[in-house]
Amino acid sequence: MLFLVADENFNNAIVRGLLRLKPDLNIVRVQDVGLSSADDPVILEWATNENRVLLAHDVATITKYAYERVSAGKSMSGVIEVNRRVPLGVAIEEILYVAEISDHGELEGQIIYLPLK
Repeated sequence: MLFLVADENFNNAIVRGLLRLKPDLNIVRVQDVGLSSADDPVILEWATNENRVLLAHDVATITKYAYERVSAGKSMSGVIEVNRRVPLGVAIEEILYVAEISDHGELEGQIIYLPLK
């Protein structure tokens, strides 16, 4: 199962829903690890060093910096981009699905966009 980190502006209702359904899910929020207001490249670096996949809504900048890391030959542990218009239940279900079927390192260098369908 993946370890996750939720970006600062990620919907906390999704985080709470994930933990409600899977209390042992290994997820932290950026603000819980001292990275409030940190730049996206810093967050991606931290996530990679901690082997955590980043949950984000910010398609424009996170995606850009993630691709820059990969293009520069740097590690990038993965990003799950969740469209803000995805219903809460669908977002929670699909994040759990991806987290449960994926092993550590499996999303290395990848960005997954939700909804999957």
